[in-house]
Amino acid sequence: MASPSLLAVAAYLPEHTVAVADLPELRDLPPEQRDTCLRLGVSHVPCDPALSTTDLAERAAQRALAQAGLSGSDIDALIVVESRAPEHLVSSEATRLQHRLDLTRAMSFTVGGLGCVSITPALLTARGLLAADPDLSTVLIAHGSRPATPHRYRHPVTISGDGGLAVIVARHGPVRVRDIVLETNGAYWDLFRVDYRDLPTAQWREQCADLAAYSFSLAVETAGRLRALNRLALRRSGLDQRDIACYLSQNLSLSTFQVYAELLDAAIAPACADNLSRYGHQGPNDIMLNLSHAIERGELPEGGTAIAVNASPSAAWSMLILEHGATAGTDVHYL
Repeated sequence: MASPSLLAVAAYLPEHTVAVADLPELRDLPPEQRDTCLRLGVSHVPCDPALSTTDLAERAAQRALAQAGLSGSDIDALIVVESRAPEHLVSSEATRLQHRLDLTRAMSFTVGGLGCVSITPALLTARGLLAADPDLSTVLIAHGSRPATPHRYRHPVTISGDGGLAVIVARHGPVRVRDIVLETNGAYWDLFRVDYRDLPTAQWREQCADLAAYSFSLAVETAGRLRALNRLALRRSGLDQRDIACYLSQNLSLSTFQVYAELLDAAIAPACADNLSRYGHQGPNDIMLNLSHAIERGELPEGGTAIAVNASPSAAWSMLILEHGATAGTDVHYL
């Protein structure tokens, strides 16, 4: 199986933050919804209304290029994980970012449609490009994350912060993507949605069409899916649960971490809860942000293997097996 590597992972998180207790929408929430919001485990969220999703993605991508020692002309392909609410209809977010980054040789396009799990089809696509075309060597994945509506609290799920993240996928690098598994269920395609036609932006609101379906039906299915995906990912890679140094998750709430830990019989890396508190939910950026911080903190040591768990009410579920194994300065080729 083709196994690409992560050559660089970089984030841009605005310096200005807003305390969750000071979010303006809390004043209008019923008491039970306000209590739910304040118990999610988010303390502050980064916020910069002057920056668009493209701005956020661009700043993260510039950091990733610098980290890898590359220029724009070294990138063969750009995959933009689409924003949930693009600035313009019809125009191209992907080629706009390509132009901003001066990626003179890159082909550019978007992927998405799976909420916070959309990073997974981006990685699958990058892996496919590198496996299919020997002339390609570097694929840049980038995403700018902002809430789709003026409200940051998404009842009853999480609180969204602003941020950008970029990953350079290559044939060599310090983190190997050993396997990627993804499943979806179209029955929940509009469980969460924002009606926007003929409405001013200030009136946009994200709505859950069926709270019972989210809290019970989807929760039960998610439990079964994640257990099965964990077994599948381990089996396909010839690994045992004891071989996993840490589990990573997207950042939704403290209760989600607890549920995942019980489902998988393994603790979620502490970096995830710390990032949840400081940055809130960063959409498709969560997994890679948590990976980079887990490595920095020693929670995923050199030679260790991590499983990254991701789920979306779209509904989609994925797991990545990631090996932090290459010695610094060594080119290890997997394709």
